[in-house]
Amino acid sequence: MRQSASIAVSADENVSPRRPTGLPPGPRVLPLVAARYLADSYGFYRRCAARYGDPFTLRTPWGPLVVTGRREAIEAIFTAPPESFGIFARTVVEPLLGPTALMVTSGREHQRDRRLLTPRFHTRGVSRHVAAMVDRTVEEVRRWPVGQPLVAQDAMHAITLEIILTVFFGATDDRKGALRDALQAVLRTMGPGIAFLPFIRHEFGGIGPWARFKRAIRGLDAIAQQMIGEARRSEPRDDLLSMLVGLRDEQGQGYTDIEVRDQLISLVYAGHETLAGSLAWTLYWLHRHPETLDRLRAELATEGDGVERLGSLPYLDAVCNESLRLGPIVPEVTRRLLQPMTLLGYDLPAGVTVAPSIALAHLNEEVFPRALEFLPERFLGRKYSPFEFLPFGGGTHRCLGASLAMYEKKIVLSTILRCCRFRLVTDGPVAPPRR
Repeated sequence: MRQSASIAVSADENVSPRRPTGLPPGPRVLPLVAARYLADSYGFYRRCAARYGDPFTLRTPWGPLVVTGRREAIEAIFTAPPESFGIFARTVVEPLLGPTALMVTSGREHQRDRRLLTPRFHTRGVSRHVAAMVDRTVEEVRRWPVGQPLVAQDAMHAITLEIILTVFFGATDDRKGALRDALQAVLRTMGPGIAFLPFIRHEFGGIGPWARFKRAIRGLDAIAQQMIGEARRSEPRDDLLSMLVGLRDEQGQGYTDIEVRDQLISLVYAGHETLAGSLAWTLYWLHRHPETLDRLRAELATEGDGVERLGSLPYLDAVCNESLRLGPIVPEVTRRLLQPMTLLGYDLPAGVTVAPSIALAHLNEEVFPRALEFLPERFLGRKYSPFEFLPFGGGTHRCLGASLAMYEKKIVLSTILRCCRFRLVTDGPVAPPRR
């Protein structure tokens, strides 16, 4: 077997050539780290970088986590051979997503699934769903009370869930209610304790948070299994579920029912809550900056009632990118080292996890001057590298649905702005909850 070379990123030239020993510095009190991370992970990362420098180390129940927002380090991690890394804290999400989901696999299994799934998530492959996305958005908008306060997060959640039920599951009206209830029941029961405290994962005779979560999962799995069986018995349809049951690899092997379930559920949860939050914050930033909103409305007006060219509208693209820069979906992406790595002068042993921090990279003043301000114009006429702007992660584990998410975001946002006029309930800034 070919032995992979270790990965190296040199420190800055003006730094002493003497190599640091051990891991980078960082906070050491694990309960305090966990509490501050869960309360405001984005702000916590900024404070750690200011106090300890970049990179810094966090102690976690799964081993040391070395965090960096520096471009050269992110590039080294994202361009390293895929076999250099494993999955960090797989046990956190596996109870929800399942053991074969794309987000919890690595190596050959992960590469095989990406080869199968990637072509199906290209923008050209989902453009046929534009009408359905517009229709679902308009239906939800008609339910909004005129002249009454509206919680943007809840409103966007309803839209993205409705699109997922239609486009992903191909759910009929009589099945949507049960499926919607099952998905939301799982979300309600999947708390931080279940994710981060494995020792509470006992049903205790049907009492407690783990028992509630397992009941919710069994309810969702029962509905998903029914729909998978129906999809296998039916003629191919134009939805993600039908596509998954029809996939075949180079040897003609398809997904088992368990694999279909895991891929479907992971794609649903990865593209549901996340997109809803992104849309809500985009609406917020636009209405904090009326001149930006006016400029975007003017650009959308040039398209009339059509949505065919939304992907090519430069200011719409800039607005969507800038909102993702200020509010990335997750604060970091992680890679567990399967072999030693030299990162910014630190010799990291196998078993340590490296974490390119999206939150830190997106607030780098050298790359994004006035980084805390909402300035979509910074994305006009300039392309940022995938190691500077990385809202969907990067490397071989970059979010599979990135193109679909951006496409859907533009469709939903433009449809809402054509239908509605809003004003903020309060003029003051809103602090984003980071959980």
